Amino acid sequence: MSNSATSASNRINLLLDENSFVEVGGYVTARNTDFNMTAQETPADGVVTGYGTIEGNLVYVYSQDASVLGGSVGEMHAKKISNIYGMAMKMGAPVIGLLDCAGLRLQEATDALSGFGNLYLNQAMASGVIPQISAIFGTCGGGMAVSAAMTDFTFMEGKNGKLFVNSPNALEGNHVSKCDTSSAVFQSEETGVADFVGTEEEIYSEIRSLVSILPANNEDDMSYDECTDDLNRVCEGLEGWAGDTAEALKAVSDDNFFMEVKAAYAPSMVTGFIRLNGSTVGCVANRTEVYGEDGQKKDTFDGSLTSRGCDKAAEFVNFCDAFEIPVLTLVNVKGYQAVKCTEKKIAKAAAGLTYAYANATVPKVTVIVGQAYGSAYLTMCSKAIGADIVYAWPNAAIGMMDAKEAAKIMYADEIAKADDAVALINEKAAEYAALQSSAQAAARRGYVDDIIEACDTRKRVIAAFEMLFTKREERPAKKHGTV
Repeated sequence: MSNSATSASNRINLLLDENSFVEVGGYVTARNTDFNMTAQETPADGVVTGYGTIEGNLVYVYSQDASVLGGSVGEMHAKKISNIYGMAMKMGAPVIGLLDCAGLRLQEATDALSGFGNLYLNQAMASGVIPQISAIFGTCGGGMAVSAAMTDFTFMEGKNGKLFVNSPNALEGNHVSKCDTSSAVFQSEETGVADFVGTEEEIYSEIRSLVSILPANNEDDMSYDECTDDLNRVCEGLEGWAGDTAEALKAVSDDNFFMEVKAAYAPSMVTGFIRLNGSTVGCVANRTEVYGEDGQKKDTFDGSLTSRGCDKAAEFVNFCDAFEIPVLTLVNVKGYQAVKCTEKKIAKAAAGLTYAYANATVPKVTVIVGQAYGSAYLTMCSKAIGADIVYAWPNAAIGMMDAKEAAKIMYADEIAKADDAVALINEKAAEYAALQSSAQAAARRGYVDDIIEACDTRKRVIAAFEMLFTKREERPAKKHGTV
């Protein structure tokens, strides 16, 4: 075996529990004889496959070997990965791909294409049944980029990881020096394909954390853990994190555990996993502020839904629903982003998120931590589209729009004639807020189940999910929705 082959095996050994890896198909080599392929050595046909454990949990893994024809995917290479998928489906265990691949093996042409197609089919059949994870350490080009995008979570090594369907230099008017569309930065911030970016060591650690909190499959939930945190812990000052809801989620979670997903993509929408009473809970939250580790404010957003944010959240909710992971939503939204480029996609994107929430049958708890205005609020898992429990913090505002804006429209004539327009607007806005857009007004109409103090959020949400543990909800008989 070459040094690179050793590194392909090394990657597996660094990821899995010590001495747990068992190789499958180690003697497989290429069958093709065209283009002098018989003179080429293809040990393991460029991919190491097998199974092992992560913190005692069974996982199946494949690691591509860039020293064998650039890690290119040939007929037997693809067949080995498909074989691992078949085993994982039978056992109900995750599949993890460690990718370093130049693309399809040109010498094998249609055989390689057929093998690749079978891999796509296996990935499609496994979707929603077992978690699929990919980690890109080198090149991930062409059809392999599609394979990576079909997985549930994609990790990219920050310096050497390259993900592309068309290389940057093949794009009209572009050059890699102008815009490296294959880089981890571009794929995490602009396309949202990469969920996590880091060093090789950080990626192994993050994958291990992810596997330890996810169900092994869509029927067996072994992701529970003993909770050492106080279930009734009071979260002092939580209302101060209404803007940076990533920090709010961390504060509410068992031992402050929070694993954010797609953190660099559409940061005004937060998605990630927390633990409540030892159980994994998926979280979606609007964000208007971002604070750094130094406590300084790094960024602000206007509290509106973006098309990217909706797509990101919809994909996450669909994953949680497929694997029976309850969903917690923190709402602080004032409407839709009013930008020309967003307008092209926002209706469809908001429809996708609305559908994802309405279609999900897992337990759904929503907490309104700030504004909740208009149909954007409805999209964020409101009672109207299927939230099981809705809580609101005392100062939450729920309604059609900001009270002052509503007053200006409703009392336009009076304001025009008034001696003190500002005082009249404030007076009418206060009346409107009390009657139509306060947490109390929504609670009186049954749209909010209870008004809770921010500091009590942890214990109230835990209690709600405990009550919802045995939830069963049927949907109309159909093959699948089309939104």
